[in-house]
Amino acid sequence: MNAAKARDALLAGPRGLALSVVSITGSIVLFTLTVVSIGLIPIGVGVLATPLVIERVRAHANFRRELAARWSGVRIPSAYRPVPHRPGLAGWVQRCTVMLRDPATWHDLRWMLADMTAGFATALLPPVLILYMAYGWVLALGVWRPIADAGGDWFLFVHVVSQGTAYAAAALGTAMFVLGMFVNPALLRGHFQLARALLAPSREAELAQRVDRLTETRHDAVDTSAAELRRIERDLHDGAQARLVAMGMNLGTIEALVETDPAKAKQLLAMARESSAEALTELRDLVRGIHPPVLAERGLADAVRALALRLPVPTDVSVDLPERARAEAPVESAAYFAVSEALTNAVKHADADSIWVDLSYGAGALRVSVGDNGKGGARTGAGTGLSGVERRLGTFDGVLAVSSPAGGPTLVTMEIPCELS
Repeated sequence: MNAAKARDALLAGPRGLALSVVSITGSIVLFTLTVVSIGLIPIGVGVLATPLVIERVRAHANFRRELAARWSGVRIPSAYRPVPHRPGLAGWVQRCTVMLRDPATWHDLRWMLADMTAGFATALLPPVLILYMAYGWVLALGVWRPIADAGGDWFLFVHVVSQGTAYAAAALGTAMFVLGMFVNPALLRGHFQLARALLAPSREAELAQRVDRLTETRHDAVDTSAAELRRIERDLHDGAQARLVAMGMNLGTIEALVETDPAKAKQLLAMARESSAEALTELRDLVRGIHPPVLAERGLADAVRALALRLPVPTDVSVDLPERARAEAPVESAAYFAVSEALTNAVKHADADSIWVDLSYGAGALRVSVGDNGKGGARTGAGTGLSGVERRLGTFDGVLAVSSPAGGPTLVTMEIPCELS
């Protein structure tokens, strides 16, 4: 057994002990409160209490989801329906109704019932396999004597009444410890697999949630495309088109002055040349905003590097992508503009002096992380730049996660399922 496996086996002991405490206390208390609050709905009190209790239940379940992913690599999907937050009594009634009609609520109750029984037992096994060795050797070192005077003690199937039986208990405890070094991580994973079997949404619910999400992101994509077309039309009308019209008028004036006033005609020609250069620059910027040429020609990695070079804050770009393999053009475009928005937010709002970007691919998904050492406080939600990024990624079934505590640092992580070719 290598050092990493031994460490994991030993860590499974205190982790299992913590899980057993949470299972036997948190799940029992929250299950009881939920049942009582639902029972009080007919007299009105439960209408106010039930949403609050169910919110705590969901926080409890989400905490266990986080531990499952962090400690055992077991990912437990969540499928809670959005809860409205209207003010007044009507809002409370609506919240209570939505939560009770959500199948995920009843999955949580079913899980807590199992968590306080089978979940408690599976979580308690890893610390028992480790601590029993200590108890066996404590008996062997002389503690068996006062216990024997009181009739002895049972160490599993060994009745400890003498030094020999105390040594047998120590040997059995050592054997349990050795067994635990091999099975403790699997026992801990079994605890979380049980939670996954009860908490994870059914296939039908998962498909329904996916359809709802795709419907929502489709509407967002249509709205975003319409807004983008309006922006392009406005930029063309106010920028390049106006300059080209002015240049045409100047050329007409030059045609009339070329023989009568050559000096004036020469001056207007210089102005027309400047206008044409400015119009060309604006058209290039407009095209770059639609689909940067470097992205089409050299791929996402080089496009992000070029983007980083134009920033006023030092930006480090790390790339771990297969050579000569690229995602589909729409996916690359979505990732590029998502990175651009995240970098813009970091420069404008973070007060950072260092930014980093990490591009990688694995498990069938393109993963992009953008971090900075600024003041933190970045949030998703309506009206924020990151909400637009979230909508853009949602079109491709992608996800956005933001970690930005007050004081920093900020880490924005994006994943887009895709295939490279």
